[in-house]
Amino acid sequence: MYAVEVRDRIMIAHSLPDPFFGPAAKMHGATFVVDVAFFREALTKQNVVVDIGAALDVLNKTLKPLAYQNLDELAQFKGRLTTTEFLCRHVFDAMVKAAKEGALGEDGTGLAKIRVTLHETDLARAWFEGPV
Repeated sequence: MYAVEVRDRIMIAHSLPDPFFGPAAKMHGATFVVDVAFFREALTKQNVVVDIGAALDVLNKTLKPLAYQNLDELAQFKGRLTTTEFLCRHVFDAMVKAAKEGALGEDGTGLAKIRVTLHETDLARAWFEGPV
């Protein structure tokens, strides 16, 4: 399986209002490094997995509405616990939608799977991976 991975980052604020999260239940900030890996069984006729420029552009457009925002105040996240794992799925869904709609170019239609990893710190990360 071939793979190409692109990276971006976002700074957000949020709270995780559940006793399970201890001090993270209160408002706090996070800077996430976001990696998105694209996988395919065989390379395209141009010998690539996906157009890296298009992948970077789609990732940037996906993250931009979240950057420097308090996620607790965004309508799409009202009442949701915006954990790192949850945000991985949010980014994954956007990347799959982009692939299916052609935003990643023709290469995006032949992808086998995508993995989204959010690095909370150098010590902790989470990911979501699934088929396109």
